[in-house]
Amino acid sequence: MLAAPDLDRLYDAHAQALFGFLLNLTRSEGDTKDLLQELFCRLAARPGILDGVRDERAFLLRLARNLAVDGVRRRSVRERAAERASVEEGRLVFAPGDTPDEETFRRELESALAALPADQRVVVHFRLWEGMTFECIAEVLEIPLNTAASRYRYGLDKLRARLRPLYEELQ
Repeated sequence: MLAAPDLDRLYDAHAQALFGFLLNLTRSEGDTKDLLQELFCRLAARPGILDGVRDERAFLLRLARNLAVDGVRRRSVRERAAERASVEEGRLVFAPGDTPDEETFRRELESALAALPADQRVVVHFRLWEGMTFECIAEVLEIPLNTAASRYRYGLDKLRARLRPLYEELQ
């Protein structure tokens, strides 16, 4: 088992980013908490899992993604219903805005992100919120570099198309 101080350090350093990533994937706070707990339980049970890992965060993000994919495979019907419900309930991925315009833009951005295909949403999240390079994204997702870049480009194109009218209106 990983020693408690090691788990504490890993949790302090990465839990917030992992939570945000998993929430963006699952669109369900409950599922996100369950996956995060499962991830740290697996880390505790496999003491050498991080030995030789060059980029701890990228490795943990890959583990988180794999757990999420496994969860979707096991519970595909339940996950689709949870995703629809979370979009309808307006789960907050971003902090509420201070002004009505910011709040409108936040809601539209969350809706636009939720409308992206999951593979594009993951790459957009990694690139924009984690600041990962395409090389790192490709490694974490185990996809070709060009695929990571094209998923990002397609995702941004869809976000721009959907949000541009609102952005121009607010200007």
